[in-house]
Formats: sequence, structure tokens, C-alpha cells
Amino acid sequence: MKTVVVIPARYASSRFPGKPLAPLIGATGVAKPLIRRSWEAARQVAGADRVVIATDDDRIRAAAATFGAETAMTSPACANGAERCADALPALGEVDLVVNLQGDAPLTPPWFVEALIAEMTARPEVSVATPVLRCDRAAWEGLRADRAAGRVGATTAVFAENGRALYFSKEVLPFSSRPFDAAAPEDCPVFHHVGVYAYRPAALAAYAAMAETRLEREEGLEQLRFLGHDHPVHCVTVEARGAVFWEVNNPGDVPRVEAVLRERGTV
Repeated sequence: MKTVVVIPARYASSRFPGKPLAPLIGATGVAKPLIRRSWEAARQVAGADRVVIATDDDRIRAAAATFGAETAMTSPACANGAERCADALPALGEVDLVVNLQGDAPLTPPWFVEALIAEMTARPEVSVATPVLRCDRAAWEGLRADRAAGRVGATTAVFAENGRALYFSKEVLPFSSRPFDAAAPEDCPVFHHVGVYAYRPAALAAYAAMAETRLEREEGLEQLRFLGHDHPVHCVTVEARGAVFWEVNNPGDVPRVEAVLRERGTV
């Protein structure tokens, strides 16, 4: 399938204004803007034919030009990344699969995206897919610490036995009163939702025509629009393989991500 990775990027983030251009320092002390680090992560994905940054901001477009990234200018009216990907569709030309890789997730391992591509290649009936990752102790404790401190952090996913998504939340779901069992980490009931999506172009176009839903608005999670309109979203379980995964949701996440960049030896 002809696959394009689209990185939606807007400047006016409510929690972190100017986030795509925030500098992140790598292992050699070199600072690169977040959007470049996300673009470089996307370019590691096997099976991706192109990587396109979709933005409505000339500052982001200009920054992308300095490192040779292709951009698609989109409407400032786009409410979220999925709408921005949909708005970029005409600029993409003929394409079989669009992958929405969040611009705030430069630590996304390439095999997460490759798993989505493989799943949708094997299962033509799946129109939207997204990866989920069973929490290890660090992720479990990080999620609970964010909630205890009142921080809006990562998202959790609840899905059926067949992989069909039931709900996504900024709360830690499902509820569990028991502590993390270090002896049986494979029994952790909480799955971290990785903010990557793969869409058939028809599903992405349909999304843009759907009305915003109450739960989407309350949680601030774009994928809930699909669920609210009874459009199935397929969860693909992926393995961390030892890779630490954090998104840049707040300014306080920058040191966390920089620490991982240094640990990985990322320039």
C-alpha cells in the first residue's frame, strides 16, 4: 500500500504554546525543535513512502524548510490532528493509507507504526487502527503520579477481546485497587494508548464530516469522535522491546524526553 505519514502540528497549544518549536537537547548537546525530532522518528518507519508535516503556521513551515521536510498548509479551523490530516488529503494525492503521527511524540518506536501498516495490510476491513501498549511499572507509576498531581498526561485504552476499542480516557482505566504486580507484569490491566493512528482515506474524510461529540469534548481526545458515531477503531497491541515512551504533553515532559534521547544516544 502507498502509505504517507502525516505529522499534524499547530503552534497555539493551550497547555504548551509553541510546542512544535520547543528545543529538545539530544545526546551530543545539540538542540533540535520538537517537530524535527518527530519528523526524524517518522523517517525511520519502514513502509512509509513519504513524511509530510501538516500545519497552519508559517513559523512551523519555515522551521520545517530548514531541515528539508515536506509540508502541507492546512486550515487554522482544524480542531485536532485528525481534522488536520483530513484537510491535508488533497495535497497527498493518491494514497492507500494515512498515518497520523503526533508531532509531540518523537520517542515513538518505528515498529509501532509498522505494526499498524501490517495489520491494515492484512485486514482490509479495518478502516482505523491505533497502537496500545501494556503498562510496565514505570508507565503505571507515571500515569498514577500524573493523576495524583492533577496533571493531564498520557491516555489509556480499554478494548474488547477482538481488539475493537471500547473507550479511551485521560483517567487511568480500567480501575484497579491492587498494586502493580512485579512478579506478573503481563497481568497489568492498564494499556497506554500510543497517539498514532492509521486511516483509510475514506475513514479520514468521514471523520471530518462528523460532528464533535460530548465525550470527545470532555476528554479532549479526538479518537472518541469515531466511537461516538459508532465507527469502529481497532487497537493493535505492540511491544515496547525495552524502549521508553513518553509524549511531550506539558513543558515538564521535556526533561523526561531529553533524558531518553541521551540514553538512546540520539543526536
